[in-house]
Amino acid sequence: MPVTPVSLLGRLRESGQGAAWDEFVELYSPLLYFWARRFSHQDADAADLVQEVFAILVRKLPEFEYDPAKGFRSWLRIVTTNKWREILRKRARDVSTGGLPVVELRAPPDEDPFWENEHRQLLTRRLLEIMQAEFQPSTWQACWKSIVESRSAADVGVELNLTEGAVRAAKFRVLNRLREEIDGLID
Repeated sequence: MPVTPVSLLGRLRESGQGAAWDEFVELYSPLLYFWARRFSHQDADAADLVQEVFAILVRKLPEFEYDPAKGFRSWLRIVTTNKWREILRKRARDVSTGGLPVVELRAPPDEDPFWENEHRQLLTRRLLEIMQAEFQPSTWQACWKSIVESRSAADVGVELNLTEGAVRAAKFRVLNRLREEIDGLID
């Protein structure tokens, strides 16, 4: 069974863990890009910010100590916000030496419920995309049809040629796996 995200953070501390970094980048790129787009209205600036944040993470994550009370996402958001502010300060200095003017942008407020909801939706969607390959197609479809399509176990069972118990078991297995993956990611 693949590791949970808290274990993933631990694997990032070990040298030679390219697979862990690939998994981390695949999981967090959409979220970082979403945050970066909230800071900047230009795709190129957002992409640059994400790249700069990953460069910081390559240096910082091997020594990062996960504290469930503080949350990883909060720390990641602080890193992203601070990097954006650093970019703005650098641009302001560049203006004084003939560079392009800076557009004054501020980070979204910390307690923005839209930000929180979007984070949860992006993270859950991304985790589901990654996890789908771990299950047999019939298991995945049984869970999907039960939850997303709000269909009864009996109805899904008839369609997929499964018993009601098998449909419920599929739903349980996929949701349990999702809970394992989300543990530590949603503060």
